[in-house]
Amino acid sequence: MTEETPGFDQKSDVPTDAVQPDDAAAQAAGASPADEAGGPADGAGDVTETEQEGQGGQEPLQGQVQGQAADLGPQEAALTAQLDQTRTALHERTQDLQRLQAEFQNYRRRVERDRAAVKEVAVANLLTELLPVLDDIGRARDHGELVGGFKSVAESLEMVAAKMGLMQFGKEGEPFDPTVHEALMHSYSPDVTETTCVQILQPGYRIGERTIRPARVGVAEPQPGAQAPAGEEPADEEENGGPEQG
Repeated sequence: MTEETPGFDQKSDVPTDAVQPDDAAAQAAGASPADEAGGPADGAGDVTETEQEGQGGQEPLQGQVQGQAADLGPQEAALTAQLDQTRTALHERTQDLQRLQAEFQNYRRRVERDRAAVKEVAVANLLTELLPVLDDIGRARDHGELVGGFKSVAESLEMVAAKMGLMQFGKEGEPFDPTVHEALMHSYSPDVTETTCVQILQPGYRIGERTIRPARVGVAEPQPGAQAPAGEEPADEEENGGPEQG
């Protein structure tokens, strides 16, 4: 048998309602400053991760922009080449247009010149056919037969011919010009010093600078052996040194 030693009743020095160390530590851990600091720490960690995610999103965006810029280089070069081709084509078309315009101007001037020449030839042919009628009117006037209604008709015809450019030439006393005169008669006269028209057989006619009929005239030349003008000596006297002295 075991003997029980009488003595003091064993009582616990720690009150029963006291918190156990482990429980106190657990309770303290639930509301410890570390937990209070843990919230901000975790929040700071979340912000850091968000920033990292944002930076991770910017990197693909920058790569996309750089890729678009790289793609824009060849596209811009192609547009520049196309613009140069368009400018070259425009320059060539402008030169073609200027050449065609110059050719058209030359063609128009040539047509106008040919038209004027054809008109002049047609008028000349018409007036040439009327010259015999005008000659008859002139002879009738010289003989005093141009009277009455015939005179009015003749003057109207001459007026129309003048409006069409017909001009009469050839007068007595003018120097003979073989380019516009046709000599039908020839004589000598002491009254002239050069070949001169002394008689108008048929007047000449011209249109502008074109002669459609020369004047038919009678000409006179100086008399052979005529007395030399005053102040001139015979040639034989000059050669012999003067007249012979007896």
